[in-house]
Amino acid sequence: MSNLAESPAAIESKKSSELFSPSKFTKSFATVEGRKTLWEILFVAPQLLLYLGLTIVPLLVSIPIVLSDRINFTDQNIDFVGLSNFWTIFQAPLVEQFIPSLTRTIILTLANYVMVFAFGLTLALLMFEGKFRGLFFTLIYMPYMLSGLGTGMMMIMLFSRDQGSINLLLMELGILKEPFDIKDPTITAYALPLILGWRYAGFNMALFLAGLMSIPTETIDASKVDGANYWQRLRYIYLPQIVPSIIIATIFCLIGSFGVFDEPVGLGAFYGNRSAEYFAVTIFKLGFGSTIGQQIGTMAQGIAMSLVVFVPLMVIAVYLIRLQKRLQYY
Repeated sequence: MSNLAESPAAIESKKSSELFSPSKFTKSFATVEGRKTLWEILFVAPQLLLYLGLTIVPLLVSIPIVLSDRINFTDQNIDFVGLSNFWTIFQAPLVEQFIPSLTRTIILTLANYVMVFAFGLTLALLMFEGKFRGLFFTLIYMPYMLSGLGTGMMMIMLFSRDQGSINLLLMELGILKEPFDIKDPTITAYALPLILGWRYAGFNMALFLAGLMSIPTETIDASKVDGANYWQRLRYIYLPQIVPSIIIATIFCLIGSFGVFDEPVGLGAFYGNRSAEYFAVTIFKLGFGSTIGQQIGTMAQGIAMSLVVFVPLMVIAVYLIRLQKRLQYY
């Protein structure tokens, strides 16, 4: 009778207070499933906090900056300029930096995508077919743990014109008549995709290997009984069933190529090697160029340039994820 006398709003408030009461919250974690959920939350929390602090928060902070004329973080004289930064990057002199670096990055992305399959898929197939196991996986994965900046600098030392070990070896074997310079624009264009392919070979191999290992062994055994050779298994069984891994590798390659920074810096992007000035390097020079004495614009213009490229990349990534679900092999 007392419940009938209470208003619907009071009843709803009472239910809400009971649902979110501390005692009920504590009891929910007292069960085995509750403790399992709590541990999952604790394990995810550090990564989630890093993602929020290093991705979401900077993105939110950049929104008011892009509407101003802020030069850098120490700039105190800030004025509101609206959307003018988005027009400025398509005008001289910034467009002379923007378009060439964007073009170089698109070419790098295409070349890097080839390296994903040349290194990653090939090594994954070798691992899956049982040609190499154990220590081989560790050796292939080790370059991924190296610093990108260190990798670029290591390549300069290995291919130095005067003392580079690789140059001296190739000249000693008679393959080269004179040493080549890795900082040469043409050499850099070919060398950087190879460096990225070598460094991320272990990561891409793990992606493809995970997809290959998800294929039912019964399917592979049945194809062998039916007389299918290796290339037929690759075409009709392996590739169709690792489409999710291929799309994930595509997304990582797309985002990673546009964000490549350490390796070009190691190859001299800040020291006269214009062919190593890819998109991320140009963004750095806009926002933080004063730290290296190469300021070419303002931080606000750099953020505007980033957003101009970020939005299409995000659209492509979302499309690829939806495509992955539609092409999932069942």
